[in-house]
Amino acid sequence: MSDNQPVTVVITGASGSIYGVRLIENLLEAGKGVNLLISDPGFIVLEEEMGISWKGDELSVNQLVREYFNTDKELIYFDNSNYFSPLASGSSGRGTMVIAPCSMGTIGRIASGISANLIERAADVVLKEKGNLVLLPRETPLNAIHLENMLMLSRMGARIVPAMPGFYHKPQTMDDLINFVVGKLLDQIGIEHDLVKKWGAEASATE
Repeated sequence: MSDNQPVTVVITGASGSIYGVRLIENLLEAGKGVNLLISDPGFIVLEEEMGISWKGDELSVNQLVREYFNTDKELIYFDNSNYFSPLASGSSGRGTMVIAPCSMGTIGRIASGISANLIERAADVVLKEKGNLVLLPRETPLNAIHLENMLMLSRMGARIVPAMPGFYHKPQTMDDLINFVVGKLLDQIGIEHDLVKKWGAEASATE
């Protein structure tokens, strides 16, 4: 991933919108630009789970998003119907895209090559250009269709990072559990962080 290339973050309608929001916070803190996409169900879950209402046209949502994150850094929201976005074309180069959370419907449509909106088209572009596509599925239990679709995408080069927090770091709060998962996402796209200690880090420090 180019150091000056923004990371595309997508929030879909699966439960767990906090993962996408927390990921954006950490990317901005790391000095990374962010392109933001949100599906229609994603807006609904954001409001239901986090009380965040980002409704309106593309310009209005851009203002609301920048106010929420209180940033003057590169943070651009693209409407899911905006095919004039650079994300819709491979001419923008190999990109990095993280869908967090990623609904099973989104996974199924990407795996099938459907490009009915900007999210699906942008994911298709990342795959065809051999970029870095990271998916955070949040669903349980999984049926055979879900598993087959994820296997297909994995074979295409996508990285599947389920929302499964670890417990070896002895989490004390909900934030600890969320940060563990977000840290795994950051690991996949090469962003340094201190959200959770690496396994064996304390032992190595004392040797």
